Amino acid sequence: MNNLTTKEIKTFIPAKNFTESKQFYLNMGFVMASDSDGIAYFHHDNSSFLLQDFYDKAHAENMMMHLLVEDAHAWHRHIRQTGIVETFKVKISDVIEQPWGMLDFVISDPSGVLWRIGQNIEPSSL
Repeated sequence: MNNLTTKEIKTFIPAKNFTESKQFYLNMGFVMASDSDGIAYFHHDNSSFLLQDFYDKAHAENMMMHLLVEDAHAWHRHIRQTGIVETFKVKISDVIEQPWGMLDFVISDPSGVLWRIGQNIEPSSL
């Protein structure tokens, strides 16, 4: 086979209010590496996505992102401490141990995109 090495995969996340969404992700802890022509490139460590100045309600409210982290509780505390839940009037769940071996929580962004932020753990119910 030829060299089929991949470098990265990113998704385009819709933004109902592009300016507000950029600030939400900055406050959440992502770095905005570029912003031009209605596309903002965000990253944190080895994870990245493209925020787009485009919005379709059905698309946004049916989109889910999964961010795998080392410490879900630390991320949950961090997000709570930033004040983005109150500032942007978004919902966040408690951290829950899932039966499939993950400790996670969910938060919605201002456009309705659902983020599941979790860490792998040994399943206690298997």
